[in-house]
Amino acid sequence: MRFSVLGAGGWGTAIARLLANAGHETLLWARDPIHAADIDQARENAKYLPGVRLPFDHLIVTSELEDGIEADAIFLAVPSFGVDDLLRRLAPLLSAPTLINLAKGLDRPTRKTASELIAARIPDATAFTLSGPSHAEEVGRDIPTAVVLAGEDCERGEILQRGIATSRFRVYISADIRGVELCAAVKNVIALATGISDGLGYGDNSRGALITRGLAEMVRFGRSLGVRESTFFGLAGLGDLVATCTSEHSRNRRVGMRLGKGEALETILAGMEMVAEGVHATAIVREMAESREIEMPITEAVARLLDGAVDPMTLVEEIMTRDPKREDA
Repeated sequence: MRFSVLGAGGWGTAIARLLANAGHETLLWARDPIHAADIDQARENAKYLPGVRLPFDHLIVTSELEDGIEADAIFLAVPSFGVDDLLRRLAPLLSAPTLINLAKGLDRPTRKTASELIAARIPDATAFTLSGPSHAEEVGRDIPTAVVLAGEDCERGEILQRGIATSRFRVYISADIRGVELCAAVKNVIALATGISDGLGYGDNSRGALITRGLAEMVRFGRSLGVRESTFFGLAGLGDLVATCTSEHSRNRRVGMRLGKGEALETILAGMEMVAEGVHATAIVREMAESREIEMPITEAVARLLDGAVDPMTLVEEIMTRDPKREDA
């Protein structure tokens, strides 16, 4: 098959490497011509995925967007806040494309998921989202990984499933694309919370409680939006939640840890090359929850911290001293 990966961050680079090593003709697009040239010459993305060698065979690196439109499927490997702009640029160039979103977040102005943006900007496109516990640092080193490919066109999805999967990268199929996308956004908010707890010096008990109650928030949120509850207990939900809340590779957890240690959000973000999607998702999820009267105390607490309305210690105190509840409520 022929694939294009639009976005040369760590995740886009890891996916392009995986596809090329599987023998697919693959194009990796970087917005910055200098960045594209550096990757092409060094066969390494030293900025976003250092230490991972890229193949010479089957992999073209370019900064020309038009070069990436002739493909069996196009991966959108940009942060959630860049998806809409990329779709606007692609819309005049494409005819009935297959687009696979890799972003794990929501569009702030519209509160739409990536697949909803695709439907709005390129109505004749077939949309999928690839998600699950899948850090680029590990996929780039062929560490066994399982993900879910979600989309309404299951027949097309099965073709892509066979094309993308390798002996180290197992791909499952789901028709619940909106549920998978919502899982990807909310789990990043919970990862910020667990990072804050870790930054405060708390232990496994606190982290385990936050992950468990965070999952309860995810399920309540998804249920109110009519997505499949089982999705929240699958790879895109529980699987990615655990990985993001515990991994040393998790940018959201690392941001939370630094917040927990007292650093200012502005200082943290100013020094980051890559995006922590949870910082952008928190406000959107909070707004959506408030508009539907969904109780999400962890999300609310993280939002208040990011807004500067509360310090980390007070945040934990508020969560722990809420009115007693039934666990199944």
